[in-house]
Amino acid sequence: MAEKFTRWDAVDYLKTEEDMALYLDACLDEDSGDGRLVRAALNDVARARGMSQLAKDTGLTREGLYRALSSSGNPEFSTMLKVIKALGMKLHAVPATSAKPRKASRKRPARDLAAA
Repeated sequence: MAEKFTRWDAVDYLKTEEDMALYLDACLDEDSGDGRLVRAALNDVARARGMSQLAKDTGLTREGLYRALSSSGNPEFSTMLKVIKALGMKLHAVPATSAKPRKASRKRPARDLAAA
């Protein structure tokens, strides 16, 4: 009996808004800096949501949206922001590394400075 395999597609697992947001967030964390992983994640989320409606919401053509988010696409950052906004998501920035908490410096009153 021959085994039957199907191609894995993230879209099959992006059922809720939270699934989509967590997936995109994970891809933002793991992207190597060239944006390919983020673009692929936006493509997956867009397909899970429906490209036609997303194209209307972004003001782009459906074909243009497919092209921009394809593996050979190179969308402008503004296009990616339009897509993220149309998906009802937000990007947030946080420090990549947590800094050591600084000790609070106690200011000396002006009268102490004059006496010094």
